Amino acid sequence: MATILASKLRHIATDKDLRTRILFIFFMLLIFRLGANIPIPGVDVARLASFLAGNQLFGLLNIFSGGGLSNLSLFMLGVSPYITASIIMQLLSMIFPRVREMMHEEGTAGRKKLTQYSRFLTVPLAVIQAFGLLTLLKNSGALGELTFFDQMYNVTLVVAGSLFLMWIGELMTERGIGNGVSLIIFAGIVASLPQAIAQLFVTFDVTQIPLYLGFVVIAVLVVAGVVIITEAERPIPITYAKRVRGMRVYGGVSTYLPLRVNQAGVIPIIFALSILLFPQMIVNYFSTSTNEIIQSVASFMATLIQNTWFYGTFYFVLVFLFTYFYTAVTFDPNAIATNLQKSGAFVPGVRPGDPTASHIAGILTRITLVGALFLGVIAVLPFVMQAVTGNQSLAIGGTGLLIVVSVVLDLIKRVDAQLGMREY
Repeated sequence: MATILASKLRHIATDKDLRTRILFIFFMLLIFRLGANIPIPGVDVARLASFLAGNQLFGLLNIFSGGGLSNLSLFMLGVSPYITASIIMQLLSMIFPRVREMMHEEGTAGRKKLTQYSRFLTVPLAVIQAFGLLTLLKNSGALGELTFFDQMYNVTLVVAGSLFLMWIGELMTERGIGNGVSLIIFAGIVASLPQAIAQLFVTFDVTQIPLYLGFVVIAVLVVAGVVIITEAERPIPITYAKRVRGMRVYGGVSTYLPLRVNQAGVIPIIFALSILLFPQMIVNYFSTSTNEIIQSVASFMATLIQNTWFYGTFYFVLVFLFTYFYTAVTFDPNAIATNLQKSGAFVPGVRPGDPTASHIAGILTRITLVGALFLGVIAVLPFVMQAVTGNQSLAIGGTGLLIVVSVVLDLIKRVDAQLGMREY
């Protein structure tokens, strides 16, 4: 293993094009980290830290902003408006046939159009998110007293920062290796690790060494499980019919159609958190009402939401349901069956057309059950670990772990592909 790694590093160091791509990624990420530490005017650091403490909604947004939200930097929105725009375009493909045709039938040209529409949609989404977040933070006292002009000035800065990050992400995708937006999110998550490790050392207790060792073992097993499930596929055998043209015979080749166990990625967790945390904002708003009935109902709902077991169970159910929903949105068995039939391919023992679509849909439903259970367990694992250990620092799982594992695996595959091309 060490020899193979050393050989790959040597190839990377001697390959000028690959080395240039990697250095370009590092340079872009350096710009991102510098911008994530430049705060906007009028930030009250003490009040901001008090407001963000224990707020899971802003914790999720902080992940996608690469830590920019924790100090209200120019990149406080991160790439979340662009991600939201991309998700909206995917959901629109279920409603409008024209969008679905661009996504599934028009190939590269259709995907370029969808990307362009996502860019246009990013601008209003960034404006709405920036104005909403800054207004909420201003009302909480984290921004201090600002005039309307100052507020609009900050909104402009934050929107410009988000669009700049979107541009950097696309540059990294084009001139670097891997998906630039994913690499930006990955860099933000990794950048928060030193602070988490430092917090763990601050709360270190010699009498709890067995607990720490147990946590390390569980962490290794969880990461290994995430890697296995992320890479797991269910192959469906595919055979191409033989065709005779002149004196030559074409086709007759057997291959397979890979169906990923975790087809939906981290999107179901994001959807579930958005749905689950929206009532918390409403409850917090009505908890200060002068009406006793409304205040008592809000207090009861707040107590219920703060119950770890209720919150975790509801969270698990939402992630499970959204996994099936998002898989149904992004994977169309009928389109796959149609494309196979047009190319002269078939599943052995299954008739082409609707029977093939039903066969693929049945397999997809079964493997999605495994993927949905996996995502649900990973989502609630941090709550379970904190409840069992009683230590807020001893938590593993969640969106960050899935993103880090997915990005690292994708980056390794792309580097291997580049090295393979150079060898040939």
